[in-house]
Amino acid sequence: MLIGEVARRSGVSARMLRHYESLGLVRPSGRTGSGYREYSGEDVRRIFHIESLRAVGLSLREIGRALDDPGFAPADLVDDLIRRTRERIAAETELLIRLDRVHATDPAGWEDVLQVLALLRALGSTSAGTRQRAALASVDEVPVEALAQAALGEGDPYVAGALRWALSRSGGGAALLAEGLGSPVAAVRERAVRALAEMPGREAATLLREALVSPDAVVRGRVALTLGARGEAAAIPVLVDMIVAGSNDTDAADALSVLAGDDTAADRIASLLVGRIGDGTTGQPARGRLTQALAGIPGSTASRALADLVGDADRAVALTAAYLLRLRGDG
Repeated sequence: MLIGEVARRSGVSARMLRHYESLGLVRPSGRTGSGYREYSGEDVRRIFHIESLRAVGLSLREIGRALDDPGFAPADLVDDLIRRTRERIAAETELLIRLDRVHATDPAGWEDVLQVLALLRALGSTSAGTRQRAALASVDEVPVEALAQAALGEGDPYVAGALRWALSRSGGGAALLAEGLGSPVAAVRERAVRALAEMPGREAATLLREALVSPDAVVRGRVALTLGARGEAAAIPVLVDMIVAGSNDTDAADALSVLAGDDTAADRIASLLVGRIGDGTTGQPARGRLTQALAGIPGSTASRALADLVGDADRAVALTAAYLLRLRGDG
């Protein structure tokens, strides 16, 4: 076959076929009497092999090695191709995200586009000061998705505070932050809770309530303290668990005292504390913390429980109960 027919059958232009020949990738098996290149069936198969290898990302130099070196092992090259492809996908994904964020701001002109791009670069800067200034820019100029992503990844406390402030002003981003609650990285989960806790609105509050059943005890605890401070009774069981576990138990006890604002709530909280004190699986230190927590709970249920605990077999619990009764004027 002459070069024109090969080009038609293979889909490779005559110019590219000549380029392959100049590199030594393809060598026409013969020449016609007029000096035209003549390709054999084996030559055409080699052209298809070259195109197949190009399609998976091999350079022409790598293709030459792959086809001509009998000792060539493809495994290492395939591994390298996989790595390069993943890097390219990651770069393209990052570009797509950045373009989506620019589009979300509905830019009126190229100056707006450049401004958003500059702020996005600043949010990813290695300088904490630069990141903080970007976070404090106008909320209308920084896409909320970028703020949420930055807040979940920010380790500097001052920059993180600026990002949470910006998110709270934006009125959005709660759902994006909620995705951080399921992160495999503990620090990201904690940042997500802190950011949601500072966001106003029903959506953030709903997401926080759902996080009360998180498998992460730290997340549950932060959420419970936030909701407890807001007067939400759903936090009560988690707050009691925190006292038992000794995790921010003083803050948890304070939150319970805030929640015990009426007789019904006070009696419920006191009953939960007493139930855990009487649970045979609760250890001595935890029983002591639970007894101390009764101090902040008003009402007759808490008073009766303390009176009963004065006779407890654990001397530390008994002394604590007696002291608290005297403070309440019941002893």
